Amino acid sequence: MTTFGYARVSTRGQDLNEQVNELKEAGVNPSNIYSEKFTGMTTNRPRFNQLLSLVKKNDTIVVTKLDRFARNTGEALGIIKPLLKNQVTIKVLNLGTIEDTPMGRMITRTLLSVSEMERDMIVERTQAGKEYARRHKANYHEGRPRRVITDQYKAVYGYLNNHTYKDTSKAFNVSISTIQRVKKQIENY
Repeated sequence: MTTFGYARVSTRGQDLNEQVNELKEAGVNPSNIYSEKFTGMTTNRPRFNQLLSLVKKNDTIVVTKLDRFARNTGEALGIIKPLLKNQVTIKVLNLGTIEDTPMGRMITRTLLSVSEMERDMIVERTQAGKEYARRHKANYHEGRPRRVITDQYKAVYGYLNNHTYKDTSKAFNVSISTIQRVKKQIENY
């Protein structure tokens, strides 16, 4: 009987440390904590899929909140139901243990529906805010601002002319994807 923990945040800018610390405080061995930065809107979450492949009968999965499984009620139930049928215990730190009983299933469905509604409301408010900005702000622009090509990025680009992406990445401590974007930006402008 192994206890696993799962922590997830939706964007790269968010921090996993708080969830991971809560899982540790709940008694989950750090080597059994699986964490990732992936939106709950996607079903392709590599670390979560890895965790699900390891879980066996009578194991336990601990999450900080129910919506860590997914933001979509149908998807979450598709994950939770088989786990419960395989006698895997699911502990949600801000809720308690999810039981495979009529009441436990009803509470799970209700809470997942509330989570999905919250997510939908966030998306709706975001879209309304963008629409307002489009109509009322002359300089409104969606998306990330264009990267400023600094002297360091020019040096990275120059170094790349005689070295591989991997070597350049190590030399400047910059990710390969950043180098690719800088190269594209310099060459296209």
